[in-house]
Amino acid sequence: MPAIPESSRPRVSATPQTVLAWLRKNLFNTWFNSALTIVCLWIVVQVAAGVLRWITTQAQWSVVFANFRLFFVGRYPIEQVWRIWGVLAITLALIAVWIVRLKVRAPLKERMNTIAYALLPIGVAACVWLIGGGLGLPAVSTTLWGGLLLTLLVAIVSIALAFPFGVLLAIGRQSTLPAVRWLSAIYIELVRGLPLIGILFIAQVMLPLVLPGQLRLDRLVRAIAGLVLFNAAYIAENIRGGLQAIPQGQTEAAKALGLNVPQTLLLVVLPQALRAVTPAIVGQFISLFKDTSLLALFALVELTGIARSILAQPNFLGRYAEVYLFIGLIYWLFCYTMSLLSRRLERV
Repeated sequence: MPAIPESSRPRVSATPQTVLAWLRKNLFNTWFNSALTIVCLWIVVQVAAGVLRWITTQAQWSVVFANFRLFFVGRYPIEQVWRIWGVLAITLALIAVWIVRLKVRAPLKERMNTIAYALLPIGVAACVWLIGGGLGLPAVSTTLWGGLLLTLLVAIVSIALAFPFGVLLAIGRQSTLPAVRWLSAIYIELVRGLPLIGILFIAQVMLPLVLPGQLRLDRLVRAIAGLVLFNAAYIAENIRGGLQAIPQGQTEAAKALGLNVPQTLLLVVLPQALRAVTPAIVGQFISLFKDTSLLALFALVELTGIARSILAQPNFLGRYAEVYLFIGLIYWLFCYTMSLLSRRLERV
């Protein structure tokens, strides 16, 4: 008798009987497991009750409400904060366009692709203009950028630059040219053997020494350069794993269709490789986002740096738990959102 396909089998809903059966089988199958389950549940309830009691009755959340603007935009001039709202509106509009692009079907899909790719550089340029100023808007020095604004800016720019650099390094390490392959391998292994804090110190201290005297890089630009150089090496290794997972038959089929080497790489191999390692790449992006907290060591008042400056105020001394719990929640929200987007990309 042929086997019934998995998709056509009836699904059994989780009834109370099945839940109780699972509990008896996994948590209360012996007296020792039963006692251990009860003890663990008691500990969890006590800890949760203590945390909830502290949050609702003991924590002084005034430190968060009084410094709300500092957490999000740092010392950005208050009369120019409307520009940040403009950046947020442009960003949401771009996200909406790209979501619509994923959902529409042919023949509108090609038109939406054209619109999405055309609006992306325009939107990025408009955001940079609004944040930094110029061309009719008063300039705002990067020393005044801070809080979540600086964290997101550094993370987005670093991701946008590190990803294509990592792709090039991965392709270079797979190259048949010995010079390209060895240079890529040396760079990747050298950077992966150094801690990120060391790379950031090199970018902040040594990078100005090797540049011409008349060329002065902003401290923020040097920080982004350090993050890009570090994360590109790890992204390259993730992508190289995806390239090695593609069967050789894919390349041979592309050659049989008359595609040359660049076309085979860009149209056949690389899309499949990136899809296979999407979780690893997004995981590296999440790590990069959290690594921006190290910039506080270089007097860049991103989210963690602004928290330290708030805690230095006489009115809020000792309010470490409230402040760091709040910024921890912000970090978690953005990292979890990136994780959800990763799952969405895997299903596209």
